[in-house]
Parts: sequence; structure tokens; C-alpha cells
Amino acid sequence: MTDPERRALTMAQLPARAKMAVAAGKLTGAVSRAAGRGSGAVVGGRIALRLDPELLRRLTAGRACVLISATNGKTTTTRLVAEALRAKGPVASNALGANMPAGITAAMANDRNAEFAVIEVDEKYLPGVAEQTEPRAIALLNLSRDQLDRAAETRMMAQKWRDGLADTDATVIANADDPLVVWAAGRVREVVWVAVGQGWKDDAWSCPQCGGVLHLDSEDWSCGSCDLRRPEPAWFLDGAELVAPDGARVGLAGLKLPGRANRANAVSAAATAAVFGVQPTAAIQRMEHVTAVAGRYDTVTYRGRTLRLLLAKNPAGWLETFDLVAARGEEPTGPVLLSVNALSADGTDTSWLWDVDYTRLVGHHVLVIGRRRLDLAVRLQVAGVDFEVFDDVEAAVDAAPAGPIDAIANYTAFQQLRQKVGA
Repeated sequence: MTDPERRALTMAQLPARAKMAVAAGKLTGAVSRAAGRGSGAVVGGRIALRLDPELLRRLTAGRACVLISATNGKTTTTRLVAEALRAKGPVASNALGANMPAGITAAMANDRNAEFAVIEVDEKYLPGVAEQTEPRAIALLNLSRDQLDRAAETRMMAQKWRDGLADTDATVIANADDPLVVWAAGRVREVVWVAVGQGWKDDAWSCPQCGGVLHLDSEDWSCGSCDLRRPEPAWFLDGAELVAPDGARVGLAGLKLPGRANRANAVSAAATAAVFGVQPTAAIQRMEHVTAVAGRYDTVTYRGRTLRLLLAKNPAGWLETFDLVAARGEEPTGPVLLSVNALSADGTDTSWLWDVDYTRLVGHHVLVIGRRRLDLAVRLQVAGVDFEVFDDVEAAVDAAPAGPIDAIANYTAFQQLRQKVGA
């Protein structure tokens, strides 16, 4: 169990200014929901922080906090860690992915009794949120290129993590297979290294420490010009098994979330939960109850057809998603629906489409929708993929050939798709 003296402040114990900020934030969120403008978490959190800039610090004081950050997989891993830690006690979490300070603050305000706080954090805000929440554990999963008009270049982000986390008292759980993560964690006092693989390698050709060429193979990496190299992991993913530091193996076949990436997320989550005394077998057993995360991996029936909803926001995410499509075990002819927007939450620059290997969809019947469907169509044409473009999801689904449809969308397109199909 956690230290019995660490308890979240009750509402009555908060200063008057914080109480007023929490009340104003909840009221603003309620008005936003009533107006049909979403969950209200972000706008409510913004108002609350404007009234009390120290509110997040106050709301997490006394809690055992965990932060999870990455380019990909942080929402799912946050959900898995939260599920594992419920073996120890109540957990507050921003489970729906509102991962900037406003959304985090709203989530902490909504649950004042939980002993644990499991918090997904946008990469840009990790050092600041860590300073405010004084976490006991921080999980660093991966860093890869994202929309450059929204996110910094990967090495700049790694530098921000490296500088911002250098003096943390937290135990950092870090992916030993990602050179950027290893370098970012290089000044942390206590690191637990986890080997879960790194499918996307196109951001790891040059050394973040010296700029030299990294030597990469399937299970190891090192710099040819300096001492940066893959550390020895304490935890690792071996096929469909988790291997713990004591050599114990835990099968992952019971996980409901599909694919290698989610097995990797589960291993990182188990290593994080272990910091709090949760045994890996117990952690994985609890994770097996998770079937979907904020709509990701949901299977729905729409217009008489079966759709599996998949989120892919950047090249690394699309690579993992294509593995799920391939894992159906069918000939590559099944229908695949693709939807891409370029709204502010996505990033307005769609040049990242050219970094995605869409040749992996050759042979599938591809249906294209979304606000930037023509951008995507050009990319698919160059990749030699047969596709059709439609104005909306209804027309695309009606035109799809027989078989279950894998629907892959980037962030705002995914939310629109969920709303349309009732997920």
C-alpha cells in the first residue's frame, strides 16, 4: 500500500480560492456539455486554472501520482496502469485523453477521494506537469515525429524531457529500445528499463547525444561515435509473454486489446504498477478486462456492416495500425476505410502522409473520406493503392465489398467517426 500519510486533500481542506476555482470549472464544463460542445473538461479546467494557477498542485497534493507520456500509446497505457493500480485502491485518471494541464486539472477536480492519480500527459507539457504533481513514477514510452506545426522536432522534445526530468525524485520507467527515450532519461537518478520494441525507426538514425550514426539491428542499438547505447532492460516483451526482472513469465494472450503495440503497452504498464507493489500477474489479469480505450479498437455495427475503429495520428501510429489489419489472417483484400482531417487538434500540415508506407494496403479495397481526403488520395495513388473517394462515411460503407471493415482515422476524424457510427 502507499504511505498512509499521503492522502488527497478533501474539498473542505482546499483553500477558499481553490474551492471557488473548482466550482467555477465544474459549472463551465456543465454549460459546455449542455451546449453540445463536448465533455467540457478542457474549458472547465482552463477557467479553474485561471482563477487558481496552483490548482493542479493542490489537487494532486497527497496523492501517489503516475505520469505517462509518449507520442503514441499514452492513452491506452494510462488506462492499463489505472486498471492495474485499482488492485491497491481508488484511482483518479484523465481516462478520455484530455492530456494538457487544463484537462488534467478537471479530471483531478472531479475525483477528490482517489488515493492514486494516473495521468496521461502531452509530451510538450510533461516537465511542467511533473513539477506540479511530484509523481512517484513516470513512464516514457516512445518519441517519434508528429505533426510539425503542433509538436517540436523529436530531438528537441527529447532535450526538453532530459532537462525537465533531470532532478525528478520519481522512478522513471523508460523504453530501452527507443534511443530518444534513453537519452531523455539519461540524467534521471532512478530508471527502470523496459524492452518492448520500436517498430518505427525512421527517427533514430542519428545519435541524439553527439549526432553520429546509430547502428540499429532487430534487438540492439548503439552509437558508433559516443557511449550512447541500449541499456540492459529489467523488463521485456518476448513474443506473447511479459518477462519480469526475476525471470518470471506472464502470458499476454488474454489481453483483449489487439496487436504487438498493446502487448508492449501492457508490459510498460505492468512495470509501472510494480513501482507501487502490484505483482505482474495481478496487473495483467486486471488489464485483461480492458476491451477498448476511448473508442479505440471498438467494434460497432453501422448500416448493417461491422466496423473496427482504429486511431492513427502519425507515421509510427499508422505502422502499428497496418499490423492490426494484416493480423486478421485474411488475404489482403478486406475493405479498409481511411479518414484524415487537418484541424487544429490534428495539425494543419499533412506532409506527414508521405512518411507513411501505404504500400502495405496494396490488395485491400480502400475507401477514403475526411476533410483532407484528396491529399490522402494523391498519396495512395503514388503508393500504387487502389482506392475510391467518398464525401461521407455513409456512402463509403454502402460501397464497401463484403467483410468486416477496418476504419482508420486520425484524431478529429476518429472522433467524428465515433459520433457518426454511435461508438
